[in-house]
Amino acid sequence: DRGLSFTAMAAQAGRFALTAVCLAVLLCAVVAMPPARLLQPTNAPSGRLCTPTMRLKGGCGFLGVYGSVLEPLSLRFKMMKLARLMRHRGPDGGGIHIVESKDKPGRHHSIAHERLAIVGVQDDPEMKKELEQDDPGGDHSKLHTLTGNQPLFNHKKTKSLSINGEIYNYKDIKKNLKDKTPWNTASDCESVIHLYEEIGVEVAEKLDGDFAFVILDQENDEIYAARDPVGVASMYVGWAADGGIWFGSEMKCLLPECDKVEQFPPGHYWSSKDRKFVRYYFPAWNDAKFATAKLDLPKIKADFERAVDKRLMTDVPYGVLLSGGLDSSLVASVVVKMCKAQKRNMPSTFSIGLVGSPDLINARKVALQLGTDHHEFHFTVQEGIDAVQDVIYHLETYDVTTIRAGTPMFILARKIKALGVKMVISGEGADEEFGGYLYFHKAPNGQDLHEECVRKFHDLHKFDCLRANKATMAWGVEARVPFLDKDFLDTAMFLDGKYKMIHKGEKTQFIEKWAVREAFNCKGSDGEEYLPQEVLFRQKEQFSDGVGYDWIDGLKDHCSRVVDDYMFSIRAERFPINPPSTKEGYYARMIFEQLFPSKAAALTVPGGPSVACSTAKAVEWDEAWKKAYAEGSMLDQSGRSVEGVHEQHKKAF
Repeated sequence: DRGLSFTAMAAQAGRFALTAVCLAVLLCAVVAMPPARLLQPTNAPSGRLCTPTMRLKGGCGFLGVYGSVLEPLSLRFKMMKLARLMRHRGPDGGGIHIVESKDKPGRHHSIAHERLAIVGVQDDPEMKKELEQDDPGGDHSKLHTLTGNQPLFNHKKTKSLSINGEIYNYKDIKKNLKDKTPWNTASDCESVIHLYEEIGVEVAEKLDGDFAFVILDQENDEIYAARDPVGVASMYVGWAADGGIWFGSEMKCLLPECDKVEQFPPGHYWSSKDRKFVRYYFPAWNDAKFATAKLDLPKIKADFERAVDKRLMTDVPYGVLLSGGLDSSLVASVVVKMCKAQKRNMPSTFSIGLVGSPDLINARKVALQLGTDHHEFHFTVQEGIDAVQDVIYHLETYDVTTIRAGTPMFILARKIKALGVKMVISGEGADEEFGGYLYFHKAPNGQDLHEECVRKFHDLHKFDCLRANKATMAWGVEARVPFLDKDFLDTAMFLDGKYKMIHKGEKTQFIEKWAVREAFNCKGSDGEEYLPQEVLFRQKEQFSDGVGYDWIDGLKDHCSRVVDDYMFSIRAERFPINPPSTKEGYYARMIFEQLFPSKAAALTVPGGPSVACSTAKAVEWDEAWKKAYAEGSMLDQSGRSVEGVHEQHKKAF
């Protein structure tokens, strides 16, 4: 035994000696190396040195905590660990900032960021000057540098910002700031920290964009958090046992630390000074009595075009999600016509569906007329079923409709990212603004229709916005939604509800969203129609239906095989919070509970009766729906469940 021990010790000493020799050789080689030089691209002029600039744009992930009891080193490790859970949102970089509380001994505040960057060009005179000193023989006429790293700071470095956002009016903000000190970056988001420096908590209401952010005010020992009016950017808030309050882009980052987690309410801000949510966005059209605007088709058209134009602020190749339905097709058409008029690069278009699905057929027609570089992807029912667990993990929901529609979108986003595209423009929001879902055919009158639109709008962050943001950001792709532009919202929602009513067989308003369709039933500046007539006046098809009816039917069949009758009979015992009403809902709930096994997580997802994506209130519009719900029948979210309206009606309960 002793001999073996000495032999082992000798072998170990030999390995150490060999390692030391290797390190010495490596050190000598490094010392002998010439000074490092930037790589010269083969297609660049001789001597031109370039590195990519990273301009921060919309899609990112952020995390913040106020009042943690952890000391700085432990808190840094904690922030790194939690931020890693959302690295898919920002694979291009990250940053952490920690400050000690001035007023609360032993506590610290921190913000972290995972960055999705868009490549652009910016010259940095200071960097160029430094490089000329290090490399006097080179041609540095075109040096490109990294900008937009987060956290972002005010000029005095006393306030720091971590944001997931796109600020469309940043140029106006910059022009009107009292402090004319040059900005530290080329990021539109830097406008937020400087505006906060000048006007404080009123900053959120002055922003035109989609955003969720936290600001650490080290000078006043405060934190300020805010979310955009609609909830396009995802955001959660949580309360920890040690008294700390957490903010983050995704729920999964907060659950390990927080006993209570909620969605941060859109159109609100929270300040540690008052420790309460304050609503800053309260449009008058919340009350139907103010929604009295006359029908103005040219205004609808012009305001939507402005909303699209704002979202073309990008430095990289981008695309349009083209489902072949009205909303995405209008977005694609307006984008293409603007690109032609402004001599911009044409976008690619992307669609997905089962082979032969209605969406794919109509998307091809639109792409052919517009002349886009169109990419069509197919998936099978089994591929969709296999993806459901990942979809629930990323979307952080067990809502059946969101999962149905989120699955093909999730699969499509992966394909898009593989093609090198980081930003897409999408068509969410029109159905909530103009009463586009098929159940709106049952609306009793204009006032009831408008009130349902308002309810649907205030729920967008729980459903469609959540899906659009998280299904794409799961792969580091940013989705922009022009229909939910703040100015266009006013155009749509101030419109009298009577103009959104559906009158089948009449000359006008004979189909859902008639006003939007008719506004673009014309030729553009290029002399071409915006859309083929069969697409412009195509009946509303929910995305989860349009990708192929077999997708929903196949998913339901799968869930029926997995969830037996006994399991379903005790659903209220197994899931007392929002008990599932279908086996499909039970299946989603099982997966959600495995991924997020806490009451706090379950409470972040809404429940209640719904048919074809309606709110619970709209179920009262139809006697058959009311009776079915009262008897415990299973109301379905598919548009095909609206009897007498959907062309492919299928009895669903």
